[in-house]
Formats: sequence, structure tokens, C-alpha cells
Amino acid sequence: MKLSISLFLASQLVGSTNGFSQKPSFSPNKSSLKATIAPASGLIPPIIDGNDDDILDLYDTSVQKTYGRYPLTITHGKGCTLYSKDNKSYLDFVAGIATCALGHGSEELSDAISKQMATLHHVSNLYYIPQQANLAKWLTDNSVADKVFFCNSGAESNEAAIKCARKHAANRGITDPVIITAKNSFHGRTLAAITATGQPKYHEGFTYGGKMVDGFEYTEYNNVEELKKLVEEINTTPKDLEEQGRKRGLAAIMMEALQGEGGVMPGKPEFFTAARQLCDDSNALLICDEVQIGMGRSGKLWGYENIPVEPDIFTSAKALGGGVPIGAMMARGEAANTFGPGDHASTYGGNPLACAAGLAVAKAFTDRNLLQNVQDRSEELISGLKALTQKYPNLLSGEVRGWGLLIGVDVRDDVDATAGDVVGKAMEEGLLLVPAGPKVIRFVPPLIVSKEEIAKALDLFEKALEKS
Repeated sequence: MKLSISLFLASQLVGSTNGFSQKPSFSPNKSSLKATIAPASGLIPPIIDGNDDDILDLYDTSVQKTYGRYPLTITHGKGCTLYSKDNKSYLDFVAGIATCALGHGSEELSDAISKQMATLHHVSNLYYIPQQANLAKWLTDNSVADKVFFCNSGAESNEAAIKCARKHAANRGITDPVIITAKNSFHGRTLAAITATGQPKYHEGFTYGGKMVDGFEYTEYNNVEELKKLVEEINTTPKDLEEQGRKRGLAAIMMEALQGEGGVMPGKPEFFTAARQLCDDSNALLICDEVQIGMGRSGKLWGYENIPVEPDIFTSAKALGGGVPIGAMMARGEAANTFGPGDHASTYGGNPLACAAGLAVAKAFTDRNLLQNVQDRSEELISGLKALTQKYPNLLSGEVRGWGLLIGVDVRDDVDATAGDVVGKAMEEGLLLVPAGPKVIRFVPPLIVSKEEIAKALDLFEKALEKS
């Protein structure tokens, strides 16, 4: 496995279709698997209770290859530690990609969802759901938002924000609304969210006539002057559109408060201050994508508090449910009242089970003083990583950046090693990390991580650097 990990991670990109061809000792083909479960006439075939040696074949024959997967099967976890099927332990500094805020095997989360599951887990949004109302109240009480729309994921929450911005623009007579996002951003995998993602590699194969969804323009992240010029251009309707009775205008500026997948790049206060003013001048909406940096990961509850500006809309998912799927699009002012009945919906969104998980996570922020822990552990992690960049200048560039417990370390551009290579070596040492692009190593532990676990992670990371 040690040989294959580095080879895999060197080519690994988020959502890569590359996978492993490693075969277990027993390799039945799909037809033979089906033959073993041939049902009696009229009966539904039973579930295959395959052993571990069957897993790779089951993936190969039955799961679409939309991920490049590490050659690692996780069976259970506790706190910040995960265990593989061969009972090897791994210190988890990935947290389900910034999702498992309370770590693994959390008693408060488990108790909350078990209790809710035993009583009522789903009824749809045709009825009032107390857990949904209570979670919405906590979110609005602890942010600039006035109202919340619940869904199931980060991509869905960003889709809701995009639709809200378009509807808001339509209400003021704009027929051709434009949303500005950043180059090298990442907003999700649905068609509109991936169009909003300013990385052409994610658009390949999904265009129509060479175009993605209309109505998106891209600017360099943190570049104030480029943003201003683009807004001026967008707010000028071309004559051919005017002759058709159409009007082009800025609908929204949509930015991650900190770019996660784009290399752990924090937003600059002056950039977001300019974006806020441009939106105000254009009667457009400022949207902050906080799917990864929100819910305490920055050391503040919301990423926009680090900038600081007040967005009209901000989105959340990942840590909101601690690993139970839930997303939220939160809005204030006019944006909070733009949607009417029938404008947007989600069958599962905000159901009792998901909201019970969200409430358990919310309660932990108070009961466990999570924000203070994030701030304290962040200082230790950043200090330790800076020391390691000085100790290994031939491999690391020296830059350590990020907020709270979302920290990136750069591998030098002039060396052959990639972030994936280093992450592979760390995995061999028992530390799970994740790349954020080809040259950035990302540290995103659970928010409950301890002082001792930070120290252990730094020690394991140094061992990985020695072998990289």
C-alpha cells in the first residue's frame, strides 16, 4: 500500500475519476456476483454480505467512478482518530473535508440523532417542523441573517443563493443578471454551482456549444481594481440587448470568505469592503460561500466575521450537521424575503433528523466552548508548521496561511514533489491530510482537537517531510 499511496495522491484532484486497479485475492466478475444471488421467481435479490476482499470488486462493478479513492478502508473512529479494517489508527486532520466538527463517535451527536430517529425523522416541508424552527432561530440569533432556507448540501445552498440573486435582480427589472465569482473558486458540483466555480478544468465535458450556464463572470480573488472594472462593464447594457428590451446588470458578487479548494487563500478585508460597496451601489447582493470555513472553523462562528463585512446571503453545510447531511442558505434584508411559496424547495431540507443533528452541533459550541478551542489550537498548529517550514526549506516554501483550523502549507513550486506526495507520506505515518490543489497541503482537524493531538500531528508531519 505504501507504494501506491504516493502515486495515487500525486495525481489526486478533488472529484478525480482516477481510481485504483488493485485487486483482492478473490476477484469475481459482475456476472458471477449476480449469479450467487439469483432469486427465486418474483423475489427481490438479497443484499450481498461480502467480506473485505470483495469491496474493491464491488466498487469496480457497482459504483460509478467519480472519485479517486485512497487505498484505505475506514471501519470506525473516536474523537480525532480513525481506524482501518486492519485496525491501524490514523490521526484525522481531514475531518471528512471540514465536516466532522465534533469528531467521530460523538456521544452528543449520536444521542441526538438516535432519539430523533426513534420518534420522527422525516415528514417533508408540507408541515411545521419544530427542530427546523429552533435551528433557524439559533442561526439567525448568531449571525446577520434574518431567515434561513434549509437544504442538504453545500452545492444546494449555493444553488439557492444563485436563484435568490437572480430573482432579486428580476424584481428590479434586470433581464440578464450577472453573478461575479472568483477565479480558482469552488462552489459545488451541480451545473450552476460548477459554472460559478472559476476553474475551467471542472467545466470540461459539461458545456453546451462550448458554454456553461449563462450569467457568470470571473475576477481575480482579492483584486479590487479588476473587480471594479468588471462591475462597471456588467452594469452597462449593450445596445443590441437594449433594442430587444433587455437590461443587463449585476445580480451578485459571490465569494468564498476563504478559498478552500483553491489553495487556502483568505479573503482580504479591502477586497470584501470594495465588494460590499459595489453591491450597495448596484443594488446587488453580496454572497459569502461559507460551506467550508463557516460553523466555527475560522475561530469565529462565520468566516465573514474575519473580513469583516455583512453579506446579504451566506451559505453553510459541511460542519453544520457534524457529518449528517444538511445545508442552509441564510439571508438578511430584502434577500430574506425574495423567495415566495413555490420559488424554491427541498424535499429533505430541514427535516427533523438533520435539524436534530444541527442543534446538537450548535449546543456543543456553547457547552464545549469550541470557538476558544479552535483559536488556541490554531495558534499551536500555525506556530508548529512555521517552524517546520524553516526546518525544511528545500521542500516547503515557508508560507503558512489560513484561519482557525483550516490551514494550508505550500510545497515549493521548483521541486518535483506535490502536495499529494507529502500527504501520501503522512498517511504512511498515520496522519490523514488532504491536498488543496497540486502544491498546497491542507490541515482541517475536527474542532474538538486537543493540544496533545496537535503536537502529535506536527510530529507525524515532520516524519513525512523527512521521507518526502
